[in-house]
Amino acid sequence: MLQLLQSPRYADPRHLAHFEAQVFSQNGEDGIIAEILRRIGVTDRFFVEIGAGHGMEGNTAYLLWKGWKGIWVEADPRAVRSINTQFVRELDTGQLRLVQSFVTRENAAGLMRDANVPNEFDVLSVDVDRNTSHIWRALADYRPRVIVIEYNAAFPPSDEWEVPYDADAVWDESSYFGASLKSLEKLGAERGYVLVACERTGLNAFFVRADVAGEHFPGALTAEGCYEPPRYFLTREWGHPRRWIEERQQRRGTWARPGE
Repeated sequence: MLQLLQSPRYADPRHLAHFEAQVFSQNGEDGIIAEILRRIGVTDRFFVEIGAGHGMEGNTAYLLWKGWKGIWVEADPRAVRSINTQFVRELDTGQLRLVQSFVTRENAAGLMRDANVPNEFDVLSVDVDRNTSHIWRALADYRPRVIVIEYNAAFPPSDEWEVPYDADAVWDESSYFGASLKSLEKLGAERGYVLVACERTGLNAFFVRADVAGEHFPGALTAEGCYEPPRYFLTREWGHPRRWIEERQQRRGTWARPGE
């Protein structure tokens, strides 16, 4: 990883690859999100994560830990049970709301409305494995400041491609999923977003709303400039498993989140 950062493409110390860090995220998303927010500032400290999984390796769990409020959307019953077990306090207090639903192009906006998601908020993460671009397109009425979205790194950065929409389809664990980075770049531009980075495993791309991006992000803000190839061998497989802190430990005063 250190040798990779020493390559010429990362020479600018402001390149977001230098800020990758894992707390709860699967890869370096936590660090990149934190640095983006440091540069552009925050407003309502509200997030939405579509495809939250079991919660412990999501892109917004660290924001939740830091006191943010938000909504997780997840369809898998096993993952939902895990969230209901691990995040009892956050669910009980209303800091976190869990919506159990399979997300489609047809129901995406309605799920957001039913959950009272504001039209503008700070962070949206979309990881639905297959119909990614179609879900983003369906959320045109929502204008989060930052969007983290999975891209298909199997396609070169100059190629446009997205999987044909099928409301009932799920990922078959092949490379037939989602959309290429170039297609997402163009979709983002139509929605008023700038592509600012991809994390080095080649899984997630980061978009910032153009009206707040300003001059905060150097380099070529295109698929060609930001693309990272598939480096799935860098994904977290070792180290301590993530676990949410138990409420009784907080009551004993052995640990507390910032501000508590």
